[in-house]
Amino acid sequence: MGNHTVLCVDDEQNILKSLQRLLRREDYSIVTASSGEEGLELLEKHPMSLVISDQRMPEMTGIQFLKEAKRISPSTIRMILSGYTDIDSITSAVNEGNIYKFILKPWNDGELKLTIKRALEQYDLVSENEKLHEKIRKQNEELKAFNKDLERKVHERTEELMFRNQVLVFSQMLLENLPIAIVGIGEDKIIAYVNKKAQEIYGNNIESFLTLHIDMFFTDEISSLIKDVLHSSHPNKLSRIPYEDRLLDIECLPIDSVSKGQGAILIATHVMEC
Repeated sequence: MGNHTVLCVDDEQNILKSLQRLLRREDYSIVTASSGEEGLELLEKHPMSLVISDQRMPEMTGIQFLKEAKRISPSTIRMILSGYTDIDSITSAVNEGNIYKFILKPWNDGELKLTIKRALEQYDLVSENEKLHEKIRKQNEELKAFNKDLERKVHERTEELMFRNQVLVFSQMLLENLPIAIVGIGEDKIIAYVNKKAQEIYGNNIESFLTLHIDMFFTDEISSLIKDVLHSSHPNKLSRIPYEDRLLDIECLPIDSVSKGQGAILIATHVMEC
């Protein structure tokens, strides 16, 4: 409840002094004004948690003052003091000035102090609620900006993946149609890939040997070449190797020499006899 400023407005100095005496032991800063005009000037210059105004004042009534005070400082709690029990005045004060409490003179000190305490508690609740709303608004703005940035990144990433996929498809097509025979072999010595030229050179049924061990398809000489390369991770080659009814130049490269990973690539070309 600390750090609250209470503005008391009354054209009678004895009323202002009575309010100051009443609240001097409370943890409030007390500011006084002897007219509505003076009270409005103070409101424009300083934040006030609570305004307590007399109703019957010359030139500007308490209702008129509090109505203008609401425009200047909407969050300030407004209370009015009056020595009259006019129902019309009470209704007008509540409706026009959005008055928190209408207090009759002479007041009961204990009841007035309790009313002021409850009014400031409401001020704190409203202030905390406004801060919470502002925090939520900022968080929503940050979340909106984050989502927008995320959408942009997802869009960029999607385009990148689509481009990479197109490159991969193109690379596969290029590899598939190269005029040299290529066979991919895993580190477990299993045939993993053959292109069209490899099928032509080794036999059109080579696709049926995918996922099988090299010993089940290649000759002992070619299998030994592949195993040596897999073991040593160094390229090696064979020249003019008879394979069925043709001669082949065969080169075997370890995959980890050209990219990350293990395995081997077997490259074969058909040697035309002179």
